[in-house]
Amino acid sequence: MNLQQLSLDVWAEIHNKKGIMSMVKLEECREKIREELNNIVDFWLKYSHDTVYGGFFNCIGKNGKVYDELKYVWLQGRQVWMYCRLYRTMERFHRPEVLEAAKAGVTFLRNFARVSSSSGQMKCAFCLTRDGKAVKVQRTIFSECFYIMALDELSRVTGDKDMQREAEEMMAQVIFWVQVDPTGLGRPKLPGDIPTNSMAVPMMLLCLVQQLTEGREQEVVLKYKKLGSWCVQQILKHIQRGGTAILENVSLEGTELPGCQGRLQNPGHALEAGWFLLQYSKEWGDMELQGTAIDKFVELPFQYGWDKEHGGILYFLDVDGHCPTQLEWNMKLWWPHCEALIAFLMAYSQTKRPQLLERFSQVYEYTFSHFSDAQNGEWFGYLSRDGKVVVDFKGGPFKGPFHVPRCLYMCERILDDLLKNTA
Repeated sequence: MNLQQLSLDVWAEIHNKKGIMSMVKLEECREKIREELNNIVDFWLKYSHDTVYGGFFNCIGKNGKVYDELKYVWLQGRQVWMYCRLYRTMERFHRPEVLEAAKAGVTFLRNFARVSSSSGQMKCAFCLTRDGKAVKVQRTIFSECFYIMALDELSRVTGDKDMQREAEEMMAQVIFWVQVDPTGLGRPKLPGDIPTNSMAVPMMLLCLVQQLTEGREQEVVLKYKKLGSWCVQQILKHIQRGGTAILENVSLEGTELPGCQGRLQNPGHALEAGWFLLQYSKEWGDMELQGTAIDKFVELPFQYGWDKEHGGILYFLDVDGHCPTQLEWNMKLWWPHCEALIAFLMAYSQTKRPQLLERFSQVYEYTFSHFSDAQNGEWFGYLSRDGKVVVDFKGGPFKGPFHVPRCLYMCERILDDLLKNTA
């Protein structure tokens, strides 16, 4: 059966080794995603706001109870961004409490997140006490990146040019650390340390390029055009082994590194990079890049990352089949499944290739049947290989209202377009 010939209300006939599993409707899928997004946002609106010191509680238990008052800057910035994006682009979230929470989050970040590093440059802390005292600073760029995302997105809602300018100033600092002098991050140059192109860095910068340029005047687009192209080329260097593998870490020249670090595969990151590249290729009309994104960063990591015995996407793999040194390698985490849903649905929306929609449905069935907590709301984040909940909190140092609501938000919008275009 050709999916493009199906009537409007039927979008996929799902196949596996046993044959046809089910017929799933586009409308039903969209309504499920819409309902889930509403519930996720309500969960965080209800349980995470700190009305005393500002910002958000991040460590939220299964039932919504705060179990630790530490605040993580990655998650503070992500929550602001998510609130603002929903407020700005979806009418049902254009509500005063959403905007006020985002404003309170940015106020907390601007007051407390920035700290002086050992080099004398301003960095953002990784972790803060409830009242904003710095606890830990990482030697990476990611706290700064999510700080930038938060300020830029709120500036779009409020029209605050000073906030936008601050975001761009912080972006300039991040670019300097990445492309010119990483010592400002506090990393000493050690003789045995091999300079590495970790895929997370160009991915994050490409995300920020898209954030800072979306809908902005041509001057801003041109300002970051060269950086965007550089990010794409850095990401493409991770295609290794003659195009048969995506490796998480490569040398600066784009060659394979020795040892466990060089053999590491992270299917979730590759899938996320895939839809970043799809967005970029669509914006610039690059059909060759679109093909590479789908074949190498969407289909390929799914093929080696999908657990054929238990279902779901494995967290880490070793390209040569050794056991990865990461103890959580065979767990199923929430965020790679979110990235897979976005990647396959976006790829299908751009190409209308039926197998991409079948992949989406395969991930959709696993994800909604394993991660979503219908009783208490929100999603569990950490499952064993056979799909049982290992850690039952809804928010922790790395899990907050970002990957899940971003996935649901993007999938709902893509499905809206697919339904409208089909009609």
